[in-house]
Amino acid sequence: MTVANSASISASIAGRYAQALFDIVKESGEVDQLATQIDDLIAALNSSDALRDLIASPIYSRTQQQDAIKAIAAKMGLSAPLANTLALMAQNRRLFALPQLAARLQELIAEDRGEVTADVVSAVALSDEQKQRLTATLAEKSGKTVKLNTRVDESLIGGMIVRLGSQMIDSSIKSKLASLQNAMKEVG
Repeated sequence: MTVANSASISASIAGRYAQALFDIVKESGEVDQLATQIDDLIAALNSSDALRDLIASPIYSRTQQQDAIKAIAAKMGLSAPLANTLALMAQNRRLFALPQLAARLQELIAEDRGEVTADVVSAVALSDEQKQRLTATLAEKSGKTVKLNTRVDESLIGGMIVRLGSQMIDSSIKSKLASLQNAMKEVG
């Protein structure tokens, strides 16, 4: 099986679990609580090698995964619907799809709230004022509430790259220099 196929399968599995969980939580009116818990779960996944190993390693039995994920859910104070979904995923040996589940739930929550996430890569860290101005500009253009996902890449030299949905605006000096270099190659 190729990596692309396994990623597609994980996304498909995660999508079904995420949609079912989201529907249950939306019906009970606890979307905000789920959003916070998903952020906490993603932070735990990003910071814990042991948790990533638990969900991905085939050496853990179904029972070991179930017991561990139940203990983690209890320790984190996860809501019953989320804890039960994680337990069901462990029972079905589907915990490997947990990162995709979390990502899909974030998408569903943002869609429900009318939010979009803009990925911003800048040459230097943006000030709070710059973030606010960029958020306001993007919100005006998209007609939705915008959340910024920012990171710094000094190789851009200056400027920034903004991705909002399928649109990308690249005002980095690096790309302008590359364009100039290409233009010079065509002339010479």
